[in-house]
Amino acid sequence: MEDGDETSSFTGLVLYGALLAAFLVVLRHYFKGKQFTEKASAKEKVAVVTGANTGIGLEIARELNLRKAKVYMLCRDEKRALEGRLKLVNMGCDPTRLIVELCDLANFSSIRNCVDRLLKKESGIDILVNNAGIMFYPKYEKTVDGHEMHWQCNHLGPFLLTELLLPTLKKASEARIVNLSSMLHLRSDRIDISTIDDKKQFGFVAPYNRSKLANVMHARELARRLRKEGTHNVIINSCHPGAVDTELGRNFFLSKPPFKQISRPFMWFFTKTARDGAQTPLYLSLSKKIEGVSGKYFSDCSIKSENPLALDDNACEDLYNYSLETCQIR
Repeated sequence: MEDGDETSSFTGLVLYGALLAAFLVVLRHYFKGKQFTEKASAKEKVAVVTGANTGIGLEIARELNLRKAKVYMLCRDEKRALEGRLKLVNMGCDPTRLIVELCDLANFSSIRNCVDRLLKKESGIDILVNNAGIMFYPKYEKTVDGHEMHWQCNHLGPFLLTELLLPTLKKASEARIVNLSSMLHLRSDRIDISTIDDKKQFGFVAPYNRSKLANVMHARELARRLRKEGTHNVIINSCHPGAVDTELGRNFFLSKPPFKQISRPFMWFFTKTARDGAQTPLYLSLSKKIEGVSGKYFSDCSIKSENPLALDDNACEDLYNYSLETCQIR
């Protein structure tokens, strides 16, 4: 009888362990998020991806290149950009369709110089992915152009790049612009453009949240302007790539010793990989399912509700006009 009880207990433990393992596998699959599985080709397309040397940007560049696109990798640091390019080549990418261009979003002159070089090489651009950005910058600091670091790197810089490339994007038969935002834009307060660069507005999270709200508002307002002028071959959308464990969070305390070592297993389990995080941007760049869909906010390859502040038409228009003036776009 005792042997039977022991066998029954052992069988119960094995069954419990198997169920727990199955549950963890399902849960891990859930955290990976939806995958972009369409067989959409990017052959003969020209793509521009900011921050393409690491993380989500590198994975976006990889997939676009593997789908036969020519990819311009816009990066701030030449050494790291070339390291990223080499990594992509080692992952099977075609080096003849991987071109590094230096572009520092914290410097308007750098952006303009980069665009000048791009326009000398390409008469048309099909895909622009505004991926690069910063998060949880540890101190209040202004760029060489006089703007708070998050605000310029995450909004004004990508806005300027988009505006300067827009005439070239309009030459494509079907162009896509993707703004990588974040679900943290839902936590943002209203953007006050009169004080956005002031030190009193700085905090650990608030500047990032506001800049991500601006990404959503930018996409919505540009989509409205394109529709108004009768341009239907260019669409722009914003997205939340997911909670991804990349270098973007390097200033977060869990990314620093000794917390990094302690949190690593939990971060691996509960966050997406960079490749998982690239899925929604890729969906917005290539999917046939969103033809004609513009100005929307996506997460896990689906339209989601944005912060109600982003639905204020007057605020979106004011932000856009302010950005044009600030970036000195005529």
